[in-house]
Amino acid sequence: MIQEFTKGLFKENPVFRLLLGLCPTLAVTTSAFNGFGMGMATTFVLLCSNILVSLVKKLIPSEVRIPSYIIIIATFVTIVEMLMQAFAYSLFENLGIFIPLIVVNCVILGRAEAFASKEAVLPSIFDALGMGLGFTLSLTVLGAVRQSLSGSLMIFGMPPGAFLTLGLLLALINFVTIKYLKRG
Repeated sequence: MIQEFTKGLFKENPVFRLLLGLCPTLAVTTSAFNGFGMGMATTFVLLCSNILVSLVKKLIPSEVRIPSYIIIIATFVTIVEMLMQAFAYSLFENLGIFIPLIVVNCVILGRAEAFASKEAVLPSIFDALGMGLGFTLSLTVLGAVRQSLSGSLMIFGMPPGAFLTLGLLLALINFVTIKYLKRG
């Protein structure tokens, strides 16, 4: 169970290792707050959809499994959108159209298809929590870096700054990983 949880944080991090879910990653990370909010919304949807897919996997015919997963995911996205609109309206306004687009986030659909549809509920929970928190961590770090650099260099607050920041962070992570692997 610990391995299922920790793989999403670094080894299979959705953003920094698998390069999945890049649309919200690049679009909403103008601040750490926005990145954290999008990450937590995605984690909620990922956790709930993984649990439900794992519970009903034997009831869904294989021919309609992907549309069924999308309906399950869309249900939880609607819930998170309504909760955010009611209790975190400023975050709801900041994230805008990217909240409904969580439905097509390939991290969530990928975990439903590759993991939750084949595993029991408890491993699916740990998988969702690890992947969701890894996604949240990535978006928060990216948002914090962009936010801190945009004060002195305006480009980091603009859309090209998201690509530049993500590229620099990926280079740094790969450099540190290679150095770590060489040590043994």
